[in-house]
Amino acid sequence: MSISTKTPTAADVAGYLDAVRGLDATGILKWADATFGDKLVFATSLGVEDQALTYLLQREKLQTRIFTLDTGRLFNETYHLIDATEMKYHLKIQIYFPDRDAVETMVQEKGVNLFLDSVENRKQCCGVRKIVPLKRALSGNHAWITGLRASQSVTRTALEPVEWDAGNNMVKINPLYAWTEEETWDLVRTNKVPYNKLHDQGFLSIGCASCTRAVKAGEDVRAGRWWWENPEHKECGLHSKP
Repeated sequence: MSISTKTPTAADVAGYLDAVRGLDATGILKWADATFGDKLVFATSLGVEDQALTYLLQREKLQTRIFTLDTGRLFNETYHLIDATEMKYHLKIQIYFPDRDAVETMVQEKGVNLFLDSVENRKQCCGVRKIVPLKRALSGNHAWITGLRASQSVTRTALEPVEWDAGNNMVKINPLYAWTEEETWDLVRTNKVPYNKLHDQGFLSIGCASCTRAVKAGEDVRAGRWWWENPEHKECGLHSKP
């Protein structure tokens, strides 16, 4: 398959879906690499799903650029995982930071913990610390890979392997869309993939330290994210659909 130089549109997604039907996660990654080439990037949050994808990309010797977002409020364990991942796979994860002036202005106006006051404030904080840096990281590319799974939360049940990301005007690829949590952990443990040690302490989904807690037995995977909000609000905006 030759790499397309055409900028994709929403109308192309139906054809992409036909192309990936029946492919496993590795097959989807290979298809994405062959289709988008150097216009393809992988956004890792260093969660267990993203670590699984990093392993698959390295195993298949795919050269997809990997980046992450440093919000300025991450756990120390997350920084240690960045180092461990880079060392194990001999790669460099590109790190994008929020704009200093935007963070300073937001904090001066609404306080350091503004996200606790309202959903609107929390989304503003996520916007400054995540959404704007993400758009900068995605700029100039045609498609991005994510570690989303349909069973992660009520906001993701309709997830497809390939979608149109209207917010970023590009293709979004979800190779693990049909995977279970058990399948993900099986791959990670079997292949000794580095993972965030907070997972061993009950943190199933890990974001900013200020907005993440351990999950109780029987709770949803993302119950520890913004636990003071209703489940239908629990997206930072990186994967929201207009």
